[in-house]
Amino acid sequence: MPPTILLSCESISKSYGVKPLFADLSIGLAEGDHVGLVGPNGSGKSTLLKIMAGLEEPDEGTRSMRRQLRIGYVPQDPSFDGTHTIEDVLAQVLIDEGLDPHDHSDRTSAALSLGEFSATDQSTATLSGGWKKRLAIIRSLMLEPDVLLMDEPTNHLDVEGILWLERLLRAEARAFLVVSHDRRFLEAVTSRMIELNRSYPSGMFEAKGNYSDFLEQRDAALHAQANYEASLANRVRREVEWLRRGPKARTTKAKSRIDSAGRLIEELNSADARKDQGTAGINFTASGRRSKQLVEATQLCKSLGGRQIVKNLDLLLGPGQRIGLLGPNGSGKSTLLKLIAGTLKPDAGTITRADKLRVVTFEQHRESLDQSSSLRRALAPHGDSVVYQDRSVHLVSWAKRFLFRPEQLDLPVSRLSGGEQARLLIARLMLQPADLLILDEPTNDLDIPTLDVLEDSLLEFPGALMLVTHDRWLLDRVSTMLLALDGTGQTEWFADYAQWESAQERKSAELSRTSSSRPSKASRAESETPKAKRTGLSYREQKEWAKMEQRILQAEATIADCQAAVEDPSIASNAAALQERSTALEAARTAAERLYNRWTELEGKQTESAGQPQP
Repeated sequence: MPPTILLSCESISKSYGVKPLFADLSIGLAEGDHVGLVGPNGSGKSTLLKIMAGLEEPDEGTRSMRRQLRIGYVPQDPSFDGTHTIEDVLAQVLIDEGLDPHDHSDRTSAALSLGEFSATDQSTATLSGGWKKRLAIIRSLMLEPDVLLMDEPTNHLDVEGILWLERLLRAEARAFLVVSHDRRFLEAVTSRMIELNRSYPSGMFEAKGNYSDFLEQRDAALHAQANYEASLANRVRREVEWLRRGPKARTTKAKSRIDSAGRLIEELNSADARKDQGTAGINFTASGRRSKQLVEATQLCKSLGGRQIVKNLDLLLGPGQRIGLLGPNGSGKSTLLKLIAGTLKPDAGTITRADKLRVVTFEQHRESLDQSSSLRRALAPHGDSVVYQDRSVHLVSWAKRFLFRPEQLDLPVSRLSGGEQARLLIARLMLQPADLLILDEPTNDLDIPTLDVLEDSLLEFPGALMLVTHDRWLLDRVSTMLLALDGTGQTEWFADYAQWESAQERKSAELSRTSSSRPSKASRAESETPKAKRTGLSYREQKEWAKMEQRILQAEATIADCQAAVEDPSIASNAAALQERSTALEAARTAAERLYNRWTELEGKQTESAGQPQP
């Protein structure tokens, strides 16, 4: 029996002005569907998601859904009222839905635990982009939707955050559709892939399986399509030759062949028009330097805000070496890049650079882009051409290489999308010959076709590279070595991403063994009821219960660390530092107390359901 269709769009079309996004598109989500949606920038992925969520109307076609279907939607850039706390945001969702006030506390606690938030009274204005995205995700899950629609959920999440989201989605029985450019993420969570692209006759391509299965099936389909179009071109050529001979259109057979030739020519023209999309032409320019050693860092140390970023780091960079940086948000990856580039001074240690070393930097927040400048002046500040690899290239041709249309040249940079601004910055960097490329999150907002081109360009670049990106697919393929930062100054080298991942799994297993050998306060009070009989907990609560002991141990360790930091005699005379550490200690205690309270709630549910008295 086929699974029940929960949400579908039939023959929908959408245009903005004269620009069509997609036409006559049909898509459906069934129970248990885990779908990834990809496509080039401008193909209409976000718009399709909004139509499916009921936030926008299609120009044509219909949207239908099962009765009483609950839909969760996570936008690409979630926004929150900066005057509200994390807990306020979650409580407001429950109030808006008119749910029983008695359930608010349980639902809020479960959501906070699911998102792994430590401080519930923190203002949303102080949250980083990654934690805002986490908040948006758990806010959408609070109402237990039947269908979850997510637009670029991995944007702003660090690697730990992405792994958290992967675990969350793999454990979910509900259907979801996710728009993402993160290829490794799609590989991990999807069971069906859809690509929106006007190069396909139907406007989309669908494949069962994960991202690598999709690539194989798409390649086969494109190969078959290319063979068909080659055959079509041959048929059209023969028909055109026949038409030029001036056949007498006196017979029904001749008239039919003329009509058929017209249809073939129209079909070939449509196929040719679909091909006219292109990808960005990215190719960084090397300086040609032959030095074997470009940068050497010895016993490098740096602290910021009283926190150690790197401690006693040794690093050697030469041509062809590509170092990828790993670590949670705030661990100091961008700071290390600035140290190597020379825009920031180390506290201790030495950095030796080759004479007249040429460093080209892609900054994460694109500070070098003048938002009020026109695209024309941003691409070519001094005229209507640029000099690339010792030859002059006209501005229009240079802009076209990065998928900019001539009519966009007079637009201000502020009107460009995130992906377009990223391509603009890459276009500027390509004009500068480099010995060392330093790229800080260059992949944000880039679509998959552009990521593929960027990846190939970095692999061909003969100089040295230091790369920070949350795109693990790119990181793994491009890097010759990985350097992991833990945020406390400790660093560790890995040969590839798989080795780093194995190390993380070993650490997690070690932590679990420690948890079982040193039970926490809450576990010592645990009921004697076997875990297999805890029928009073929902599926999500059972998952939460299984992780609770480990999280309480972590919270207790955090309290101990914060207590030691407060008692550090070196800050006794520093009132500001003492206040900051005292605040952190109080937040850690509050987080641990919340976990204990939640443990008690969950334990009460399962023991009550089993008919046992509360301890």
